[in-house]
Amino acid sequence: MIARRQAVLYPELSEIIEKPKPVNVASVPQRSPFRYPGGKTWFVPTFRSWIAHMQSKPGILVEPFAGGGIISLTALFENLVRKAVMVELDDDIAAVWESVVNGDAEWIADRILTFELTKENVIKEIKLSPNTQREKAFQTILKNRTFHGGILAEGSGFLKYGENGKGISSRWYPATLAKRFKCLSYMANKIDFRCDDGLKVMQKFAVSRDAIFFIDPPYTAGGKKAGKRLYKHYDIDHERLFEICETLKGDFLITYDNAEEVKVMARRHGFQMRLTPMSNTHHATMEELVIGRDLSWMDRFPAIHEPDAEYAVWKMKKKRSG
Repeated sequence: MIARRQAVLYPELSEIIEKPKPVNVASVPQRSPFRYPGGKTWFVPTFRSWIAHMQSKPGILVEPFAGGGIISLTALFENLVRKAVMVELDDDIAAVWESVVNGDAEWIADRILTFELTKENVIKEIKLSPNTQREKAFQTILKNRTFHGGILAEGSGFLKYGENGKGISSRWYPATLAKRFKCLSYMANKIDFRCDDGLKVMQKFAVSRDAIFFIDPPYTAGGKKAGKRLYKHYDIDHERLFEICETLKGDFLITYDNAEEVKVMARRHGFQMRLTPMSNTHHATMEELVIGRDLSWMDRFPAIHEPDAEYAVWKMKKKRSG
């Protein structure tokens, strides 16, 4: 089986194939310098399986809501695509990716290594008005790594306790972060970064059969309160997103919070759905919705199932209980 061969190359895939539990993210290579709320490190093994299912290697991966960019970076570092189009509207996050693309990854790495992390120094640094994009990028990483949950949206604040009571230093790993930026410098020429509206960029690549799309939008209408707390740009036209997906010549995957309104939209547009296990920031097991044209390749994984099947089981149990 293809999945078994993949498990040899990527041992973490065996967790999806054999055990109905979330992927251990520690087993996935960490490429991104961000701690990103709603990040998709846990989805990497499934993403690889999606690519392996394709008849030919895709040329371009478009990620219209890139955020921390773990999916695009995985695709590039593992040579799954030739180029990644990463799109992010948040200007702070954009500053990091633009600095990488513009050749300043080494500068950021050196700045990280020489910065003395204290709360006083962080406050002093983030109060400064950056004169260059790379200075803004460093401030963004500094905030991302010392703020609670890596949240950059307005209202976020410093970690109080962190890991083992280490406070703001608990997520600051200078050597590791510097290494990630230095590695990113080798991939800069394969990244087409755009600080833009993700839906507009999707439309630009809609006619390309050589482009695939990994789409991880912000929360839906029912989760706007959570979205506002986590992201600067959280409000998008979800119905318009589904309409654009219908026009795409290349394949696509959408990951969403498990919300009924999303399932209604997916059914209305004729897309397939699967539920896959993941762990949230509090290590509780939840299920995330995956949407696409043909998701039959996911059915080899026992932990993954269709939402309708879940509803049918619930309905049967309710009927038996009286």
